Amino acid sequence: MGYEVRPARPGDLPVLPEIEVSGDAMFAGVGIVLPPGPTVVEELAGGDAEILVAGDPPVGFAAVTELDGAAYLEQISVRGDLTGQGIGARLLDAVMARAAEVGLPGVALLTFRHVPWNGPWYAGHGFGELPEERWGPGIRARWDAEAEAGLHDLGPRVVMWAPARRT
Repeated sequence: MGYEVRPARPGDLPVLPEIEVSGDAMFAGVGIVLPPGPTVVEELAGGDAEILVAGDPPVGFAAVTELDGAAYLEQISVRGDLTGQGIGARLLDAVMARAAEVGLPGVALLTFRHVPWNGPWYAGHGFGELPEERWGPGIRARWDAEAEAGLHDLGPRVVMWAPARRT
């Protein structure tokens, strides 16, 4: 597929919440109903997140911030009707390469442990569980905020980590 991964342009941003919502709909199939509210990408708007998109117009995106001296993958979303075509993997490869390019040691994320396109998918792309004793204060704060918001009640969560790598 010819979905080039590139930095988001201002004109791309309005379609990203729609992509995230279409991807989030897949969770209902595994019994997880995500709470209503602003999407992750809407919450990041105007902040310091780096957003990469796949396609023109975008069909997927990755949003990354820096946390505890490493890249933190806030979200990868692919349009629901295009999942399973390698678009998410291309976005993840770009995130990993970008982290290496700017000298960050790796990429951390929080995700559902058992949802096939979450924990197991990231494990298949070189991520491993980050032991709690290695969590920095930023990861700890994210974990606690998720728990307080009730996200952990929807299914087991896990912190994952992979060293940055060029692709």
